[in-house]
Amino acid sequence: MWSKSRRRTVGSAREVSLVRHTRSRLVVPGAGRGQRAAGLARTLVGAFGIVVAACGAASAHPHVWISAGTELVYGPDGALTAVRHAWTFDDMFSSYALQGIETKTKGVYTREDLAPLAQTNVDSLKEFAYFTFARASDDETTRKKQKFEAPVDYYLEQKDGALTLHFTLPLKTPVKSRQLVLEVYDPTYFIDFSLVKTDPVRLIGAPAGCKLAVARPTDGTVQAKMLGEDNFLDGSNANFGANFANRITVECP
Repeated sequence: MWSKSRRRTVGSAREVSLVRHTRSRLVVPGAGRGQRAAGLARTLVGAFGIVVAACGAASAHPHVWISAGTELVYGPDGALTAVRHAWTFDDMFSSYALQGIETKTKGVYTREDLAPLAQTNVDSLKEFAYFTFARASDDETTRKKQKFEAPVDYYLEQKDGALTLHFTLPLKTPVKSRQLVLEVYDPTYFIDFSLVKTDPVRLIGAPAGCKLAVARPTDGTVQAKMLGEDNFLDGSNANFGANFANRITVECP
């Protein structure tokens, strides 16, 4: 089991008020990439995504923190067939995302209780390429972009106050290659992805001799704060998050 989410405290009483009273619709100032960032907030929690957008109006990027664990799944022939994710959201995000969900036992959320929210999440994530970018190559100069099918085996679970979204991305075409590079990040940096500390990436059924390397990014929060929120809302830093991508490299004989 991967580690728990990072803790985040509410910045102010004003943020709390925004979250509690903005339940149906929210318009975030800005155009182009900025509007997309607002949509991104709605994407991650479906009907409850306005929670993140409301808090985002009062602070700088990023607005959501995700601790990610990833498994690369290989078939019997040695081809990569799927990428399996487990994304644990920060405590504040999780707490407000759960508001309004009815349960049989107070404070206990089953997979069935969370199923509609999980469905909305995975359906919406397609617009953002699931924040998962893979390239494969047999040499060091040419890398071919890999495409994914719609997620399968997806569900949400709640533990110790944090929500974790589990889902598997099958490759449209299983791929054999000497090198595979997988990056997990949000180009807009609305979301900060970090890999869990223990066993962040696992190879499932990989051919013998495959070697795994994981490169963790530096923290971009300070740089984002220096840029200011307006620089994200107007779209001028639409690919800022690429500077802080988590990079997974697999080399196979």
